[in-house]
Amino acid sequence: MHDLLHIEICQKADSALLKGEIEGLVYEEILAEGKVDLDCVYYGEKCKNETLKTHVESFLCTYDDAEKHQIKIEGANIKFYTYRLTQEDVATETIQTDSEQLSAASHWILPAKEFHYLWENLFYDSEMKENLLHFVQSTMIFSDKNVNSTIISWNKVILLHGPPGTGKTSLCKAIAQKAAIRLGDRFTHGELIEINSHSLFSKWFSESGKLVMQLFNEIKTLLENPNALVCVLIDEIESLAHVRKSCANGIEPTDSIRVVNALLTQLDHIKRFPNVLILTTSNMTESIDLAFVDRADIKLLVGHPNVQCIYKIFSTCLKELMRADIIESQPIHELSYLKFVGYEETSCTKASIKLLELSQLSQGLSGRTLRRIPFLAHALHIQNPKCTLTQFLRAIYLTIEKQKEESENW
Repeated sequence: MHDLLHIEICQKADSALLKGEIEGLVYEEILAEGKVDLDCVYYGEKCKNETLKTHVESFLCTYDDAEKHQIKIEGANIKFYTYRLTQEDVATETIQTDSEQLSAASHWILPAKEFHYLWENLFYDSEMKENLLHFVQSTMIFSDKNVNSTIISWNKVILLHGPPGTGKTSLCKAIAQKAAIRLGDRFTHGELIEINSHSLFSKWFSESGKLVMQLFNEIKTLLENPNALVCVLIDEIESLAHVRKSCANGIEPTDSIRVVNALLTQLDHIKRFPNVLILTTSNMTESIDLAFVDRADIKLLVGHPNVQCIYKIFSTCLKELMRADIIESQPIHELSYLKFVGYEETSCTKASIKLLELSQLSQGLSGRTLRRIPFLAHALHIQNPKCTLTQFLRAIYLTIEKQKEESENW
């Protein structure tokens, strides 16, 4: 099968146009251009077609071959995904104990405004994102085809592990959003339930096992709607699935063991539903009970970004500041172009070469820190409404030096 060109179209909430009509107009728009930039957001307001300006918020083109940055439209094998962002904000799900209500989870209807294009702005060293998408697709195919899970085992569980600040939780939310969009023909919407693990340990610790069961009963209610894709996110899974062997040496071992047993039992129950995904993260895999680790179908290490990823992170940050008219607009080249010209410094490539040097200097910093650097650079070293790219790159350099100094002294 030829590689697919995926075109995701975000339709405006008040648009009454049929999906087929919108997809046809988007195809005509990009066909007239001949080529399309990949992983680049096209905004409806900038389209030539007046109908698209009225009905489309934005669209994005991605390709199965991640190495490509541009593709010819004519003859391409295209799949469209047209969706609307939900207008609802995040809700808080509570559960009742004998004496109080606890905030048990955050609940989003997907696709959500909060996670719009989050997937596209996360960068990792390997084919991590592609592997996650393939996992979701295979999970749904096996479920829809009623593959016998006693013969072939799959638990619909993803475990992302690694140091803090590497984007594990963001990646979980992004894959839930992306799955809701890509599976739009299969489900009417998605639901993301982020469990507040710490709330499940009440001040009466012995109730925690019951609270876990109570929360998962609420989740099962959502799963009874076959038109909803339900993604359950458990951040810092080690707080719930703590090693039971070490619990035996504690003050209240039976309570800790009860929580782990309750979690494992509930995971085994909900995996029977064809419309569920379990997304988990951990900063300390050595603290997770092996019975949970064994249930994870796919375990991915999310580490600190390499130079190529850092360059992409900085590039997207700078382009956003140019869009906001905080930095004067100036081209920032792809790394593939710099490699093509032999990293030769010219008036055209000077800023991009400097950005590459800053990316090399930033190795070892977390993704969370990297995304904070542009703000700190402006706050500490610019402070004017607008500056040149050269001035801002200098400010980034000073901020990186400061961040590295702080991390060494912390």
